[in-house]
Order: sequence, then structure tokens, then C-alpha cells
Amino acid sequence: MIDKHALIERFIRYVKIDTQSDDTVTDRFPSTEKQLTLSRLLVEELKELGLTDVNIDEYGYVMATLPSNTDKDIPTIGFLAHVDTAPDMPGKDVKPRFINNYDGNDIQLNPDVALTVKDFPELKNYIGQTLIVTDGTTLLGADDKAGIAEIMTAVEYMQNNPSFKHGRVRIGFTADEEVGRGVDHFDVKRFDADFAYTLDGGAIGELEYENFNAASAKITIQGRNIHPGYAKDKMLNAIHIAQEFNAMLPPNERPEFTEGYEGFYHLIKSDGSVEKASLQYIIRDHHRDKFESRKSFMENVAGYMNKKYGEGVVSLELKDQYYNMREKVEPVYHVVETAVKAMEAVGVKPLVKPIRGGTDGARLSYMGLPCPNLFAGGENFHGKHEYVAVESMVKATEVMLKIIELYAEK
Repeated sequence: MIDKHALIERFIRYVKIDTQSDDTVTDRFPSTEKQLTLSRLLVEELKELGLTDVNIDEYGYVMATLPSNTDKDIPTIGFLAHVDTAPDMPGKDVKPRFINNYDGNDIQLNPDVALTVKDFPELKNYIGQTLIVTDGTTLLGADDKAGIAEIMTAVEYMQNNPSFKHGRVRIGFTADEEVGRGVDHFDVKRFDADFAYTLDGGAIGELEYENFNAASAKITIQGRNIHPGYAKDKMLNAIHIAQEFNAMLPPNERPEFTEGYEGFYHLIKSDGSVEKASLQYIIRDHHRDKFESRKSFMENVAGYMNKKYGEGVVSLELKDQYYNMREKVEPVYHVVETAVKAMEAVGVKPLVKPIRGGTDGARLSYMGLPCPNLFAGGENFHGKHEYVAVESMVKATEVMLKIIELYAEK
């Protein structure tokens, strides 16, 4: 049986460590030194658990091996999670609170912030369970410290139960996933697994092997500031041009109006003055052809604006971030089928669905390591309304162990 108390204790210990990454830092990896605080702690804990080949490299990647305890020829399975939390929400001084035997009503996080059933109707799925919530001022960090705690608890279980037969298991912890650079320096060959799973998904049962194709777009507008009393036919107000650029993108193709396989343009940041302005977007679509069309459309908008206001007024910088892992997972579809069987075996209803986002696993799949994504149990990631159900974390750990067991039995 899974040691639930050890699982919870680990999770609480991890979330109290500030590991926020920084999307403005591009000249070092990881982007923040504080991520390494947790990475180094995990190295020590893995050693205490008796794993071999435990190390942390110059980029902060943690890797370790649980050797096989059987003579059978079993593929090497990897499990990965990331240590960092999102850069756009405070991750310091996290004060988790337990809601025991949740009654299905609103949860007041602090006098000003509530977790309401109206805004988050999925709360009703957790009646009778134990929820871990925030104090309404920070995120919780279940993304992805729930995944880390589950991996560590599964390792502890296997070490404490030698009768549980398993092949060689590789463990990996990455940094800077939340800023899209989590595997920039990851050495797939050194990790040496036949395939892997990230524990970076949301609600219980989620299993994902499809994700968005992703790109970033930065638009810089060079205006011309003239005294407003003498500005006629001379001024170029960069703020207004930026607003016009945004208005030319399809208004119904924003995250708040899309679901499932529908892609979007998402304005994540805008700055500006009359003289100069900038817009930052992320572009997402599951279908590669539509993804390319979205990028082309943005290029056409920039071209139109330059014809209207003058060449060079609008500059566009597009950068691909990652691609849909489905293409790389389907040839080894047994990794998905086995995960489905594992969930069913431990009483979890599989919810195979596309990720409306991305994980380290998407890029790893294109680097030669097929890597679908398993649920870690959290909800409302990246914000003060984030929470996780203890029961979901226990089941995530059981699913990992059952996957390992099923491959050992083949």
C-alpha cells in the first residue's frame, strides 16, 4: 500500500521551496538559481532511497537509476517531472491548507479570494476527498511538485517492497519547463530509457499523447512621437498601431473562446508609449497545417501594417517552441495502451485527451524519447486557485507502479 502520509509530507516540503522560473532570463540555464535548491534536495533524497547513478549536471538536470530486480528482459522506463513553477504567479511563501472531507461548497481562501463552485464546477468531483489549497496569495505548486512527490513515493515503495518485480527504471527531474526551455540541454542518450512518462498532467485520469504545436511571436512597433499640437499627418502612435494589430487577429480564436483541438492566438504581454510599443503572443494549434497557417496569417498582418504605415514600423519575430508529440508516440503506441490498462487496473477511468499546452515530453519525443503525459492530480495550475486532491496523488502513484508491473509481466 502507498504510504499516503509520506506522499503528502513530501509534497508539502517541496511546495514550500520557491522554485519559480524567469521567462525574461535567456542567458543562463536554469533561469533562476533557486530552482537548484529543490534539485539538490532531490539528489540527496534519491541517494537516501538507495538509487544508483544519482547525479545533477551543470544544467541542473537530476538523473538516477533504480536497477532491475529481475532477470527478465524488460524495457527501461523513465519517469520525469519538473521542479520549477510558473513565472507569472508568486511561488514564494506558499502556505498550503488542508480541506478534509470536502463538502462541495465554496472554499474561502482568504477574506478577498474564494474558490467557488460557480467558477470551478469541477470541485463537485471531489466531495468527500481531502483537498490541498492555497491561501489565495500564491500558486500551490502542484504543477509539478505533485508529480515529483508521486515519483519519489513510487521509488520508495519499490525499494521497501523487494517482492515487487520491476525492470530498470530511470528517474529525471528538469528545470525551466514553465518557460518552454525545460529540455534545451537534456541528454536523452545519457538518460538511456526506451520510453518515458512525464507526470505533469492535471485531473485524475488524464492521459495525453497529443499536444499543441507551439510558437511565440513578438511584435515591435516603432512609432513617431510629435508634439500633439502639431501632430497632424506626422505622428505615428505606436500604442494605437499595436491595438490595431491585435484587432486584426480573429477575436474568437483566443484561449477563452476555444477548447479541444481548437487553436488560438494568445496575447500574453503588451507594453508601450507613443514612440514604441510591443506585443507578445503565443500561437497554438494541434494540426500542423493550421499551425503554419496561423504563423503565416500573423506575417500577413505585419506586412499589411507596414504597407499602411511605412516599411519597418512593424517588426515580427516568430519562433517555434515545440511540436505535437503524437507523430512520435504512435509508432510505440503500447506506451499509451499500457497506461490505459494501468489506470483501469487501479480503478481510475482513463481520460485520453489532447493537451491544450505542452510538456517536456513533447520535445523529448522529438529528441528520440517517446514520452506521453500522465495526470499528477492538480487543478487550476499557475494561479492562486490551484488545488490538488490527496486521493488523486495516491492514484497517480499507483498508476506509475502498475505501469512498471505490467511491463515486468510481459
